[in-house]
Amino acid sequence: MSNPVVGVPVVGIPVADQDKAVEFYTDAFGFTVRMDMPLPQLGSRWIVLAPAGADAAATGIALVQAGDGLPAGVETGIRLAVADAAAKHAELAGRGVGVGELLRWQGAPPMFTVTDPDGNGLEIVEQ
Repeated sequence: MSNPVVGVPVVGIPVADQDKAVEFYTDAFGFTVRMDMPLPQLGSRWIVLAPAGADAAATGIALVQAGDGLPAGVETGIRLAVADAAAKHAELAGRGVGVGELLRWQGAPPMFTVTDPDGNGLEIVEQ
């Protein structure tokens, strides 16, 4: 292979309201805005968030404007790592964020599902 893939810099999440999504992801997960620039040809913005303090090589999350062929409200497959899943579960539930049951399986780290305001699903996993 002469030109292999060398990384995964960004994964996208379709959202209906980019401003509302930025507010949710920064408040709920402590993400910081890495990039926010207009995309006039699409009538939206290119917004990339990353965990606070993450180095430039860390994978970011792009909050992509939902539309025809790119609906919001999907299971993203994205797993976010936290030091204490039970504490994060309690924090998010206390804020009224949609969280699933805190799962504790033999041999697996504690984890739970979380839903953003658009109904996109992510998982929180203790690391």
